[in-house]
Amino acid sequence: MAIHNRKKSAGLLLYRYRNSRLEVFLVHPGGPYWAKKDEGNWSIPKGEYFEDEDPLPAATREFREETGCEAEGPFLRLTPKRQAGGKIVSAWAFEGDLDAAAVQSNTFTMEWPPKSGRQAAFPEVDRAGWFPIPLAKKKLLTGQRGFIDELCSILNYDPSGEDEPGGSEGLAQPTS
Repeated sequence: MAIHNRKKSAGLLLYRYRNSRLEVFLVHPGGPYWAKKDEGNWSIPKGEYFEDEDPLPAATREFREETGCEAEGPFLRLTPKRQAGGKIVSAWAFEGDLDAAAVQSNTFTMEWPPKSGRQAAFPEVDRAGWFPIPLAKKKLLTGQRGFIDELCSILNYDPSGEDEPGGSEGLAQPTS
Protein backbone atom coordinates (compact mmCIF):
# COMPACT_ATOMS: atom_id res chain seq x y z
CA MET A 1 0.00 0.00 0.00
CA ALA A 2 1.34 3.41 -0.98
CA ILE A 3 1.72 6.01 1.72
CA HIS A 4 0.41 9.44 0.81
CA ASN A 5 3.20 11.96 1.15
CA ARG A 6 1.77 15.34 2.07
CA LYS A 7 5.14 16.97 1.53
CA LYS A 8 5.20 16.68 -2.29
CA SER A 9 3.03 18.15 -5.04
CA ALA A 10 3.33 18.15 -8.81
CA GLY A 11 1.85 20.62 -11.27
CA LEU A 12 1.89 22.11 -14.74
CA LEU A 13 2.54 25.67 -15.86
CA LEU A 14 0.66 26.25 -19.11
CA TYR A 15 1.84 29.17 -21.24
CA ARG A 16 0.94 30.84 -24.52
CA TYR A 17 1.86 33.90 -26.54
CA ARG A 18 -0.78 36.57 -27.28
CA ASN A 19 0.29 39.55 -29.42
CA SER A 20 3.96 38.65 -28.78
CA ARG A 21 3.33 38.74 -25.03
CA LEU A 22 3.88 35.67 -22.85
CA GLU A 23 0.93 34.70 -20.67
CA VAL A 24 0.59 31.94 -18.08
CA PHE A 25 -2.49 30.06 -16.93
CA LEU A 26 -3.24 30.12 -13.19
CA VAL A 27 -6.03 28.79 -10.99
CA HIS A 28 -7.63 30.18 -7.84
CA PRO A 29 -8.37 27.68 -5.06
CA GLY A 30 -12.03 27.08 -4.26
CA GLY A 31 -13.70 26.84 -0.89
CA PRO A 32 -14.65 29.33 1.79
CA TYR A 33 -11.12 29.93 3.10
CA TRP A 34 -9.95 31.34 -0.27
CA ALA A 35 -13.18 33.07 -1.37
CA LYS A 36 -12.07 36.66 -0.64
CA LYS A 37 -8.33 36.19 -1.22
CA ASP A 38 -6.80 37.20 -4.53
CA GLU A 39 -3.29 38.59 -4.95
CA GLY A 40 -0.66 36.14 -3.77
CA ASN A 41 -3.14 33.26 -3.56
CA TRP A 42 -3.36 31.83 -7.11
CA SER A 43 -1.47 28.70 -8.12
CA ILE A 44 -0.40 26.56 -11.00
CA PRO A 45 -2.77 23.56 -11.31
CA LYS A 46 -1.13 21.05 -8.98
CA GLY A 47 -1.75 18.48 -6.29
CA GLU A 48 -0.23 15.96 -3.96
CA TYR A 49 0.94 12.58 -5.18
CA PHE A 50 1.74 9.19 -3.70
CA GLU A 51 5.29 8.32 -2.65
CA ASP A 52 5.54 5.54 -5.27
CA GLU A 53 3.99 7.67 -8.03
CA ASP A 54 5.94 9.36 -10.83
CA PRO A 55 5.41 13.15 -10.45
CA LEU A 56 4.86 14.01 -14.15
CA PRO A 57 1.84 11.69 -14.59
CA ALA A 58 0.59 13.02 -11.24
CA ALA A 59 0.95 16.58 -12.54
CA THR A 60 -1.04 15.79 -15.70
CA ARG A 61 -3.73 14.05 -13.59
CA GLU A 62 -4.00 17.06 -11.27
CA PHE A 63 -4.21 19.41 -14.26
CA ARG A 64 -7.10 17.35 -15.66
CA GLU A 65 -8.87 17.21 -12.27
CA GLU A 66 -8.56 20.96 -11.66
CA THR A 67 -9.34 22.17 -15.19
CA GLY A 68 -11.26 19.38 -16.94
CA CYS A 69 -8.68 19.58 -19.78
CA GLU A 70 -5.99 17.16 -20.94
CA ALA A 71 -2.39 18.39 -20.93
CA GLU A 72 -0.25 17.47 -23.92
CA GLY A 73 3.52 17.90 -24.01
CA PRO A 74 6.25 18.25 -24.73
CA PHE A 75 6.85 19.22 -21.13
CA LEU A 76 9.78 21.35 -19.92
CA ARG A 77 10.97 20.23 -16.48
CA LEU A 78 11.35 23.14 -14.08
CA THR A 79 13.43 23.14 -10.91
CA PRO A 80 11.39 21.94 -7.90
CA LYS A 81 10.59 24.66 -5.37
CA ARG A 82 10.25 24.36 -1.59
CA GLN A 83 7.16 26.18 -0.35
CA ALA A 84 6.96 28.16 2.90
CA GLY A 85 5.29 25.22 4.69
CA GLY A 86 8.06 22.84 3.59
CA LYS A 87 6.20 21.13 0.74
CA ILE A 88 8.25 20.47 -2.41
CA VAL A 89 6.47 21.32 -5.67
CA SER A 90 7.73 19.76 -8.89
CA ALA A 91 6.53 21.47 -12.05
CA TRP A 92 6.68 21.23 -15.81
CA ALA A 93 5.85 23.95 -18.32
CA PHE A 94 4.11 23.34 -21.62
CA GLU A 95 2.74 25.52 -24.40
CA GLY A 96 -0.94 25.37 -25.23
CA ASP A 97 -4.25 27.13 -24.99
CA LEU A 98 -7.59 26.62 -23.30
CA ASP A 99 -10.67 28.65 -22.53
CA ALA A 100 -10.33 29.73 -18.89
CA ALA A 101 -14.08 30.36 -18.65
CA ALA A 102 -14.79 26.74 -19.61
CA VAL A 103 -12.64 25.21 -16.84
CA GLN A 104 -14.43 22.56 -14.80
CA SER A 105 -12.89 21.47 -11.54
CA ASN A 106 -13.52 18.45 -9.38
CA THR A 107 -14.91 19.09 -5.89
CA PHE A 108 -13.97 18.39 -2.30
CA THR A 109 -16.15 18.08 0.79
CA MET A 110 -15.56 19.69 4.17
CA GLU A 111 -17.50 20.62 7.28
CA TRP A 112 -18.96 24.09 6.69
CA PRO A 113 -19.61 26.22 8.59
CA PRO A 114 -17.03 25.00 11.12
CA LYS A 115 -18.42 22.90 14.01
CA SER A 116 -21.86 22.83 12.32
CA GLY A 117 -21.79 19.11 11.62
CA ARG A 118 -22.85 19.88 8.02
CA GLN A 119 -20.80 18.79 5.02
CA ALA A 120 -20.60 21.07 1.98
CA ALA A 121 -19.00 20.49 -1.44
CA PHE A 122 -16.73 23.09 -3.02
CA PRO A 123 -14.81 23.16 -6.32
CA GLU A 124 -11.04 22.70 -5.95
CA VAL A 125 -10.70 25.61 -8.38
CA ASP A 126 -13.27 28.41 -8.47
CA ARG A 127 -11.58 30.65 -11.07
CA ALA A 128 -8.96 30.32 -13.73
CA GLY A 129 -7.29 32.86 -15.96
CA TRP A 130 -4.51 33.86 -18.32
CA PHE A 131 -2.13 36.49 -17.00
CA PRO A 132 0.78 38.46 -18.47
CA ILE A 133 3.99 37.83 -16.54
CA PRO A 134 4.03 40.96 -14.29
CA LEU A 135 0.43 40.38 -13.16
CA ALA A 136 0.92 36.61 -12.84
CA LYS A 137 3.78 37.19 -10.42
CA LYS A 138 1.49 39.31 -8.22
CA LYS A 139 -1.36 36.77 -8.33
CA LEU A 140 0.77 33.67 -7.77
CA LEU A 141 1.71 32.25 -4.38
CA THR A 142 5.15 33.57 -3.43
CA GLY A 143 6.72 30.10 -3.36
CA GLN A 144 5.70 29.40 -6.97
CA ARG A 145 6.89 32.65 -8.55
CA GLY A 146 10.27 31.11 -9.30
CA PHE A 147 8.60 28.83 -11.86
CA ILE A 148 7.66 31.90 -13.92
CA ASP A 149 11.18 33.33 -13.67
CA GLU A 150 12.65 30.02 -14.81
CA LEU A 151 10.16 29.74 -17.70
CA CYS A 152 11.06 33.25 -18.87
CA SER A 153 14.75 32.32 -18.72
CA ILE A 154 14.23 29.09 -20.70
CA LEU A 155 12.16 30.92 -23.33
CA ASN A 156 14.57 33.89 -23.38
CA TYR A 157 11.61 36.16 -22.64
CA ASP A 158 12.05 39.54 -20.94
CA PRO A 159 8.82 40.88 -19.39
CA SER A 160 10.47 44.00 -17.93
CA GLY A 161 8.95 46.39 -20.47
CA GLU A 162 5.39 45.14 -20.03
CA ASP A 163 2.68 47.03 -18.32
CA GLU A 164 0.69 45.01 -15.81
CA PRO A 165 -2.98 45.22 -16.90
CA GLY A 166 -4.50 42.70 -19.25
CA GLY A 167 -5.26 39.51 -17.36
CA SER A 168 -8.13 37.57 -18.86
CA GLU A 169 -9.83 35.68 -16.06
CA GLY A 170 -12.57 33.15 -16.53
CA LEU A 171 -14.90 31.62 -14.00
CA ALA A 172 -14.34 27.92 -13.43
CA GLN A 173 -17.58 26.02 -13.16
CA PRO A 174 -17.60 23.24 -10.55
CA THR A 175 -18.51 19.78 -11.80
CA SER A 176 -21.65 18.22 -10.44
